[in-house]
Amino acid sequence: MKYLYKRLFLFVLIPCLLLFTSCSSPTQRNDIQVDQTSSKGDVENMTSKENITTEKDINPSRDEKKEAIVSEQVLLDKDGIKITLKGFEPKGLFGPSLKVLVENNTDGTIIVQTRDSAVNRVMVQTMFSCEVAGGKKANDQIIIMNSDLEQAGIEVIKDIELKFHIFDSQTWDTIFDSEAIMITTSADPSYVQEYDDSGFLALDKNGIKIVVKKLNVEDSIWGADVFVYVENNRDEDVTVQVREVSVNGFMVDAIFSCDVLAGKTAYDKITFLESQLEENEITSIDEIELIFHTFNTKTWDTIFDSDVITIKFDS
Repeated sequence: MKYLYKRLFLFVLIPCLLLFTSCSSPTQRNDIQVDQTSSKGDVENMTSKENITTEKDINPSRDEKKEAIVSEQVLLDKDGIKITLKGFEPKGLFGPSLKVLVENNTDGTIIVQTRDSAVNRVMVQTMFSCEVAGGKKANDQIIIMNSDLEQAGIEVIKDIELKFHIFDSQTWDTIFDSEAIMITTSADPSYVQEYDDSGFLALDKNGIKIVVKKLNVEDSIWGADVFVYVENNRDEDVTVQVREVSVNGFMVDAIFSCDVLAGKTAYDKITFLESQLEENEITSIDEIELIFHTFNTKTWDTIFDSDVITIKFDS
């Protein structure tokens, strides 16, 4: 239930912030220099791309995503809980959705949610929290966020991967977590998703690659966002966070925790709060220093901490 409340809170809070967020944020800058003390040298200064490149010229158009369908199939049937995929809705307020039927043949009330969702091997957010009383059924939908698809340049949904997290609605005790479930749509099997890793290479170490793509302050809900691309080429699920963050020499807190399954990629952002920027009289973000902290998502064991990375934004 706590996850449901959290989702409802976010969907009420975000529209309000969009209406009332102050317009006094620092000026947006998109020219970036990245310097990593442990790298082979300074990365060449380049101009970051405002928009993520898509495959419109070599792959099917966005309309084909809307025409994609899925066959009815049982996704999960375990311990008295059965989840059946009934269909696919390409259009929605927040994004395309999977229509599912949840059957609870146990005595207690359960809540079913999704975890570790990916589309075309790109990590995405899914909105789903379905409460079902004992002996009852419920029709619901798993929503794939449009914002994530657009940020990753996904125009054709070829496959969807996810896990189900099922817990007791009263005690919040986990009943079980499913294995990864793969759903294949009717999209052209030959379609190849391209991953835009253009930008400024901040880190490429031990199978983890991080690229800084752009700085955005004008459209940020909270204050300022640094968009990043994360690639996990390891055989374990990893979480990437930041440590010892400073902006223009002032220590600040940054919001960033990116889960990337083994063999997957993610498009995420490092967020800085406007209140902290104002407290330090930062009107223009010129330089950011940070350390990337990478650990195993399941065991929390540290994989490595990067050296200090300096990101400079030119006027």
